Amino acid sequence: MNENLKLLSVVIPCFNEADGIPTLVERLLAMKQGLADVTNVEFIFVDDHSTDTTPQMLTELSTRFDFVKFLRLSKNSGSHIAIIAGMAHSKGDAAVFLAADLQDPPEMIGSMFAKWKEGFDVVWAVRQERLGVSKTSLFFSRMFYYFLNRMTNMKFPSQGADYALIDRRVMKGLVDSAGSKPSLVALIVWLGFKQIELPYVKEERKFGVSKWNLSKKLNAFADAFVGFSYFPMRFMSMMGFVAAFIGFLYAIFVIVMRFVVGDPIEGWASLMVVILIIGGLQMLMLGVLGEYLWRNLEESRKRPLFLIEDQKGIEQ
Repeated sequence: MNENLKLLSVVIPCFNEADGIPTLVERLLAMKQGLADVTNVEFIFVDDHSTDTTPQMLTELSTRFDFVKFLRLSKNSGSHIAIIAGMAHSKGDAAVFLAADLQDPPEMIGSMFAKWKEGFDVVWAVRQERLGVSKTSLFFSRMFYYFLNRMTNMKFPSQGADYALIDRRVMKGLVDSAGSKPSLVALIVWLGFKQIELPYVKEERKFGVSKWNLSKKLNAFADAFVGFSYFPMRFMSMMGFVAAFIGFLYAIFVIVMRFVVGDPIEGWASLMVVILIIGGLQMLMLGVLGEYLWRNLEESRKRPLFLIEDQKGIEQ
């Protein structure tokens, strides 16, 4: 290794990716060779407690190559926590994180590194097009980022991004501020620094199946909104004010009609509708409050974000 060169860390979370790891490693090694004149590269594979042969394959890789590091989390914690674990154990002056499913082309790292050398602290690889994804998934993905941009004071890539290069300072801020429910993209945007976007085509998955199911998407949606937006709380306050104001006007109307008409206003059905609507809104608001309170409880417990079950090539 040329010690005068900068060190670039490539963090790759893995969960049951045994079928695609040989092809992934082949492309990563080719990418490393292409960057040999401008930077040293280390690869940090973080196994998110896989149940197939992924950890054995990664252990063998870390034995073969001194620039390959391996971490295995003690339980399945999600790709965002796995990436943060890799960042916490990286030594690079900058770091790239990308998925192990080969939908994010490793060959783009060279262009991202060049932008970092120009002075950008965060280089986003923004999905210009996504191959092999249904129109329904594309629609909901765009809605997710649309609402994030409208309901927070941060600017997210409109097409979405889950592949980026970040400077060492950003890495430190990311690890230090992760919290108990980290939303990786939102955290990096929130940290600030000088950022730029590079478009790319997200490739179709060639090996295995996607682990990004509906439940995980909903959890990511909730984590991003609760962690970085006060809109739900403000919306609840406004709804409460509007409901109280309408109720006050209706009370005046009932009192006036009682004295003018002389008989109470009939309408049991309409009254029940009003009660059910208000009751439903109250339950919804309590649910939103519960989300905020639960996350506050998680933070107050100060539990570790991740625990390492096994590691190879990582200095203590």
